[in-house]
Amino acid sequence: MTVAVIQFGGSNCDRDSVRALDHLGIDAERVWYEDGLPADATGVMLPGGFSYGDYLRAGVMAARTPIVEEVREAASEGMPVLGVCNGAQIGCEAGLTPGAFTINRSARFQCERVHVRVENADTPWTQAYDEGEVLSLPIAHGEGRFEASDETYDRLVDEDRILLRYCDASGEVTDAANPNGSRGNVAGVLGDRDTVAVMMPHPERATLPDLDGTDGAGVLRGFEAALAEV
Repeated sequence: MTVAVIQFGGSNCDRDSVRALDHLGIDAERVWYEDGLPADATGVMLPGGFSYGDYLRAGVMAARTPIVEEVREAASEGMPVLGVCNGAQIGCEAGLTPGAFTINRSARFQCERVHVRVENADTPWTQAYDEGEVLSLPIAHGEGRFEASDETYDRLVDEDRILLRYCDASGEVTDAANPNGSRGNVAGVLGDRDTVAVMMPHPERATLPDLDGTDGAGVLRGFEAALAEV
């Protein structure tokens, strides 16, 4: 398998993502957005960064590039797609997942380690964990606050498509543990298929043992698990 890590102007987590995937034995390559989706790609990762300088709003311009249309089509056919941070913003803007990520409640860029609780362990991205398990993952974003209409939010809850919620170290979902004001403490959601997911925390920054923890490794192994579903 080969995961295409798509690089836009302003991406800055593409190399980190490839390194983390390679460490797990998952073949990955950086793909410049103008070159299109490679024919041999079996998965797609939309990495973090500041595509197009977050001009207009984070992720909106990258979401309208031809390669993202290719990604949307591939996702509809079952290809696993993971959007992280700016990649999550792109995924929402492209309609891969519902809702939107907008300016943090603090109106500041926040770079810190947070706790998230696994809400649905029956997905490729969370199959390595138990439901309710608490992970320690880094965040680094200025527009990470998840928002959705009442109807959309209720549908995500009813369909068990909330992937992760911000929580404290004991697993309690509280306002104090919510770093950016996300509705319902949401940190990650699923698309129409569970092979598509977006999340604001960075699993690739919590995969290598020498980078203070490996709680994110199971998320990236989702590329392998998702292929088993196709």
